[in-house]
Amino acid sequence: MELPVDERVSALPLRTQLVRFVLTGGLSALVDFGLLVLLMHGFLGVPGLGHTSAKALSFVAGTTTAYLINRRWTFRAEPSRKRFLAVVVLYALTFGLQVGLFSLLFTALARQGLALGVVQLVGFVVAQGVATTVNFVVQRAVIFRIR
Repeated sequence: MELPVDERVSALPLRTQLVRFVLTGGLSALVDFGLLVLLMHGFLGVPGLGHTSAKALSFVAGTTTAYLINRRWTFRAEPSRKRFLAVVVLYALTFGLQVGLFSLLFTALARQGLALGVVQLVGFVVAQGVATTVNFVVQRAVIFRIR
Protein backbone atom coordinates (compact mmCIF):
# COMPACT_ATOMS: atom_id res chain seq x y z
CA MET A 1 0.00 0.00 0.00
CA GLU A 2 1.38 3.40 -0.97
CA LEU A 3 1.60 5.98 1.79
CA PRO A 4 -0.19 9.31 1.38
CA VAL A 5 2.20 11.99 0.15
CA ASP A 6 2.53 13.75 3.54
CA GLU A 7 3.42 10.48 5.29
CA ARG A 8 6.15 9.72 2.75
CA VAL A 9 8.10 12.82 3.85
CA SER A 10 9.54 11.08 6.87
CA ALA A 11 9.91 7.83 4.88
CA LEU A 12 12.63 9.32 2.66
CA PRO A 13 16.08 8.93 4.23
CA LEU A 14 18.04 12.04 5.13
CA ARG A 15 20.69 11.20 2.53
CA THR A 16 18.10 10.97 -0.25
CA GLN A 17 16.52 14.26 0.77
CA LEU A 18 19.93 15.92 0.99
CA VAL A 19 21.00 14.70 -2.48
CA ARG A 20 17.71 15.83 -4.00
CA PHE A 21 17.93 19.17 -2.19
CA VAL A 22 21.46 19.74 -3.52
CA LEU A 23 20.48 18.81 -7.09
CA THR A 24 17.44 21.07 -6.93
CA GLY A 25 19.58 23.78 -5.39
CA GLY A 26 22.09 23.48 -8.23
CA LEU A 27 19.39 24.02 -10.83
CA SER A 28 17.87 26.86 -8.82
CA ALA A 29 21.30 28.45 -8.37
CA LEU A 30 21.77 28.42 -12.15
CA VAL A 31 18.43 30.22 -12.52
CA ASP A 32 19.40 32.69 -9.77
CA PHE A 33 22.96 33.39 -10.95
CA GLY A 34 22.07 33.46 -14.65
CA LEU A 35 19.33 35.99 -14.03
CA LEU A 36 21.59 38.00 -11.69
CA VAL A 37 24.23 38.39 -14.41
CA LEU A 38 21.65 39.18 -17.10
CA LEU A 39 19.96 41.78 -14.91
CA MET A 40 23.23 43.44 -13.90
CA HIS A 41 24.61 43.61 -17.44
CA GLY A 42 21.33 44.27 -19.21
CA PHE A 43 19.91 42.34 -22.14
CA LEU A 44 17.64 42.83 -25.15
CA GLY A 45 18.27 46.56 -25.02
CA VAL A 46 17.22 46.84 -21.37
CA PRO A 47 19.88 48.59 -19.27
CA GLY A 48 21.39 46.72 -16.33
CA LEU A 49 20.22 47.05 -12.75
CA GLY A 50 22.26 47.72 -9.62
CA HIS A 51 23.63 44.71 -7.77
CA THR A 52 21.09 44.79 -4.92
CA SER A 53 18.01 45.08 -7.16
CA ALA A 54 19.35 42.43 -9.53
CA LYS A 55 20.07 40.05 -6.64
CA ALA A 56 16.64 40.62 -5.13
CA LEU A 57 14.88 39.69 -8.38
CA SER A 58 17.15 36.75 -9.11
CA PHE A 59 16.62 35.44 -5.56
CA VAL A 60 12.85 35.39 -6.08
CA ALA A 61 13.22 33.44 -9.34
CA GLY A 62 15.69 30.96 -7.85
CA THR A 63 13.80 30.32 -4.63
CA THR A 64 10.50 29.92 -6.45
CA THR A 65 12.13 27.28 -8.65
CA ALA A 66 13.61 25.56 -5.59
CA TYR A 67 10.39 25.52 -3.59
CA LEU A 68 8.27 24.10 -6.38
CA ILE A 69 10.71 21.27 -7.07
CA ASN A 70 11.58 20.55 -3.43
CA ARG A 71 7.97 20.43 -2.30
CA ARG A 72 7.11 17.61 -4.69
CA TRP A 73 10.39 15.80 -5.34
CA THR A 74 12.65 16.26 -2.31
CA PHE A 75 10.07 16.30 0.48
CA ARG A 76 7.09 14.78 -1.41
CA ALA A 77 4.61 17.12 0.22
CA GLU A 78 1.18 18.20 -0.89
CA PRO A 79 0.39 21.92 -0.89
CA SER A 80 -0.96 23.35 2.36
CA ARG A 81 -1.76 26.89 3.46
CA LYS A 82 0.18 26.55 6.73
CA ARG A 83 3.21 25.20 4.89
CA PHE A 84 2.99 27.96 2.29
CA LEU A 85 2.89 30.65 4.99
CA ALA A 86 5.85 29.03 6.76
CA VAL A 87 7.79 29.02 3.48
CA VAL A 88 6.96 32.69 2.88
CA VAL A 89 8.35 33.55 6.33
CA LEU A 90 11.46 31.40 5.81
CA TYR A 91 12.11 32.85 2.35
CA ALA A 92 11.62 36.40 3.67
CA LEU A 93 14.28 35.72 6.30
CA THR A 94 16.67 34.03 3.88
CA PHE A 95 15.98 36.78 1.34
CA GLY A 96 17.26 39.36 3.81
CA LEU A 97 20.17 37.12 4.75
CA GLN A 98 21.17 36.36 1.16
CA VAL A 99 20.70 39.81 -0.37
CA GLY A 100 22.34 41.49 2.63
CA LEU A 101 25.32 39.13 2.64
CA PHE A 102 25.71 39.40 -1.14
CA SER A 103 25.62 43.21 -0.97
CA LEU A 104 28.18 43.33 1.85
CA LEU A 105 30.53 40.96 0.04
CA PHE A 106 29.98 42.69 -3.31
CA THR A 107 30.95 46.07 -1.85
CA ALA A 108 33.92 44.72 0.13
CA LEU A 109 35.31 42.67 -2.76
CA ALA A 110 34.76 45.44 -5.32
CA ARG A 111 36.81 47.79 -3.12
CA GLN A 112 39.68 45.30 -3.38
CA GLY A 113 39.76 45.93 -7.13
CA LEU A 114 38.67 42.43 -8.13
CA ALA A 115 37.06 41.86 -11.52
CA LEU A 116 33.27 42.19 -11.59
CA GLY A 117 32.79 38.53 -12.53
CA VAL A 118 34.89 37.38 -9.56
CA VAL A 119 33.03 39.71 -7.20
CA GLN A 120 29.66 38.45 -8.47
CA LEU A 121 30.65 34.79 -8.25
CA VAL A 122 32.25 34.90 -4.79
CA GLY A 123 29.44 37.00 -3.33
CA PHE A 124 26.86 34.70 -4.88
CA VAL A 125 28.48 31.43 -3.74
CA VAL A 126 28.97 32.54 -0.13
CA ALA A 127 25.49 34.07 0.23
CA GLN A 128 23.88 31.09 -1.53
CA GLY A 129 25.75 28.58 0.63
CA VAL A 130 24.66 30.18 3.88
CA ALA A 131 21.03 30.54 2.76
CA THR A 132 20.92 26.98 1.38
CA THR A 133 22.09 25.51 4.68
CA VAL A 134 19.49 27.48 6.63
CA ASN A 135 16.76 26.54 4.12
CA PHE A 136 17.45 22.80 4.23
CA VAL A 137 17.56 22.58 8.00
CA VAL A 138 14.36 24.60 8.51
CA GLN A 139 12.45 22.96 5.65
CA ARG A 140 13.33 19.41 6.73
CA ALA A 141 12.91 19.95 10.47
CA VAL A 142 9.88 22.25 10.45
CA ILE A 143 8.13 23.20 7.23
CA PHE A 144 7.67 19.84 5.58
CA ARG A 145 6.45 18.33 8.83
CA ILE A 146 3.56 20.84 8.88
CA ARG A 147 0.29 19.42 7.55
